Amino acid sequence: MRRAGGREEPARAPHTSRPTDDVERMTDPADTRAAAGKRVRRTLKLAKAKGAAEPAAGGAHCIYLAVIMDGNGRWARKRRLPVAAGHKAGARALRRVLEHALDIGIKEVTAYAFSTENWDRPADEVHALMDLFIEQIETQVPDMHARGARIRFLGSRAGVPAELVARVDEAEALTAGNERMTLYIAFNYGGRQEILDAAAGLAAEWGGGGAAGAPAAPASAAPSFTADDLRRHLYAPEMHDPELLIRTSGEQRISNFLLWQLAYSELYFSPKLWPDFTEDDLDEALADYVRRQRRFGGRA
Repeated sequence: MRRAGGREEPARAPHTSRPTDDVERMTDPADTRAAAGKRVRRTLKLAKAKGAAEPAAGGAHCIYLAVIMDGNGRWARKRRLPVAAGHKAGARALRRVLEHALDIGIKEVTAYAFSTENWDRPADEVHALMDLFIEQIETQVPDMHARGARIRFLGSRAGVPAELVARVDEAEALTAGNERMTLYIAFNYGGRQEILDAAAGLAAEWGGGGAAGAPAAPASAAPSFTADDLRRHLYAPEMHDPELLIRTSGEQRISNFLLWQLAYSELYFSPKLWPDFTEDDLDEALADYVRRQRRFGGRA
């Protein structure tokens, strides 16, 4: 596979679909006593948080969440394990977080899984990630579907192995009607590229006479676009702007993630490596969010 600039992409290793022992299936604790207990404990914890919170899109409690899952490689190196083992441990951490997010009423989770820059990693790591993504779709999506979650992928399909693209399309089609929570998986994603693609789409719309049903603009008219005009051409225009972004591993940057959508998001940086991130860590981040004031450029 050839990328822009003439460089050769590493060949994608063939994949054989298989179940694994270290990727457990999600249980369905919905409406069980344990799930109810979790919700009560979180409510009590947030109730003790000190400080006022400006109402956000979903009120004081965060319901639109984004996560940069950082630290898989460092987690593996600390244990003298291959990097692939760190990514598998990271997949288990994501499952834990998603189960908890479903239990406590989070409506949207956007997870940064693979950036456009990640293709430059060693070929064997990229191959292992492609296989892991396929494996996770096969083993986890049915459980997420059963629990009412919708799956959407953000990013370009260009350059992605055909088998993975097929699994992505199947996952989106299977879960399209679910409404309990939406999981947006940013895969082969770059924030700058998303904005460029959206601008190109908006320019094409303008050149073609405007949005469907709108009258064509006069040839002499200067373009007058709004933020909503551009948003229509983002990869997932229906996605809410995240109220809170969590990044793990102690790094304090957003790394080309959701550059448009994070304009007014609260940022939370955890020192935990992603595979070590737990339900309690998520609750701590959400409690910190409750204590913050969101002014959106105004004054309290």
